[in-house]
Amino acid sequence: MAFPEGFGWGAATAAYQVEGGWDADGKGPCVWDTFTHQGGERVFKNQTGDVACGSYTLWEEDLKCIKQLGLTHYRFSLSWSRLLPDGTTGFINQKGIDYYNKIIDDLLTNGVTPIVTIYHFDLPQALEDQGGWLSEAIIEAFDRYARFCFRTFGDRVKHWITINEPNILAVLAYDMGSFAPGIPHFGPAGYQAAHNLIKAHARAWHSYDSLFRKEQKGKVSLSLFFVWLEPGDPNSVADQEAVKRASAFALDFFAKPIFIDGDYPDLVKSHIASMSKKQGFPSSKLPEFTEEEKKMIKGTADFFAVQYYTTRLIKHPEIKKGEQEKLDFWQDLQVDSFPDPSWEGVDWVYVVPWGIRKSLKYIKDTYNNPVIYITENGFPQRDPPSLDDTQRWEYFRQTFQEMFKAIHVDKVNLQVYCAWSLLDNFEWCDGYSLRFGLYHVDFEDPARPRVPYTSAKEYAKVIRSNGLEGAL
Repeated sequence: MAFPEGFGWGAATAAYQVEGGWDADGKGPCVWDTFTHQGGERVFKNQTGDVACGSYTLWEEDLKCIKQLGLTHYRFSLSWSRLLPDGTTGFINQKGIDYYNKIIDDLLTNGVTPIVTIYHFDLPQALEDQGGWLSEAIIEAFDRYARFCFRTFGDRVKHWITINEPNILAVLAYDMGSFAPGIPHFGPAGYQAAHNLIKAHARAWHSYDSLFRKEQKGKVSLSLFFVWLEPGDPNSVADQEAVKRASAFALDFFAKPIFIDGDYPDLVKSHIASMSKKQGFPSSKLPEFTEEEKKMIKGTADFFAVQYYTTRLIKHPEIKKGEQEKLDFWQDLQVDSFPDPSWEGVDWVYVVPWGIRKSLKYIKDTYNNPVIYITENGFPQRDPPSLDDTQRWEYFRQTFQEMFKAIHVDKVNLQVYCAWSLLDNFEWCDGYSLRFGLYHVDFEDPARPRVPYTSAKEYAKVIRSNGLEGAL
């Protein structure tokens, strides 16, 4: 099963999850520093990313892992507050620039293409104190930061992700409050954050397009999280409608404005307006884009970056009396989400490889056959993990089979795949209890040694041969 010549095989990390050095060399605090230091059992065992994998001082060890795997691509994120401690270009931290320059230069020296994420959940605390993603001022602040990144690193970086999973960030951080900054808002807040995230991405894309593209010749997009959804009862019209609604809220909410026409899906707009009215709001909780903003947003992605892990079944719920009084995102969505009892899984990730093929075909058919990068995909082990992670390798193997079918049968234009993650790391609210790494990290050892799992050795074989052995 040979993949197309030049197919990109990568792995991904994110700054807060691997770097540590939370206050080293002039770095400013980010919202996850504040969130984890406040305690309160919001993170597993009150763990923090203060040290994490120690990649800030152990980059050379990460590079050894990258070379052992034979990766063609490596996706990592820049820490906004390591580069700009207060989030603005008023003070630029040269030590931060030096750190990322070394990563980029070492990757290129070793023939590895960097895919750089500008913002991966770790907003500088100074900007959160001014309203964060709920404030329109964040759009200008993000655009200035993005321009700084393009100017500083864009001579060598040709693949940019502006924002990681804005669809997850808006809900978990600014609606439910389970992610940093950790203040549940409910009501319109999650939608306002989403609105600002979309506009910030579009502004940054235009900055690249007008100021840097001609000289730097790079590509810019954003990464969207997508769970493939199927009706709980395939014969139920209500469940089929619930799937359409959930897909519109989960992916199309962000993808349609950016890839199609600059505006939210009609299904999303009408449904939120209806729910807002029932909840007693004078107008829809979902802000509207102006005609000028729609023009600015439309077409602001050079490839489609998607993050797929798993699949869920969807049912239309029976609304019990009094429940419509809740104001959160999930209440607006009005679906029940659950796995098929026959699926194997760990935590929230169930092994459903065919879901990735269906996801890729959906993107192809809905978004005019774009170039697609899978910027994250992976399967965890619970702590303590086994170095012989056969279940996880089987997840990867079946995933690669489905990607092969998507490329060769469905004619999907998939060009890059990045496994999550290069290393076991700080998995947000799960702390170190879930291990997604291709490399085991001993978090009890100050040296943080990296040891390959079986899945790393098998993945290296796939990369070497640019494909899988055996029949489908």
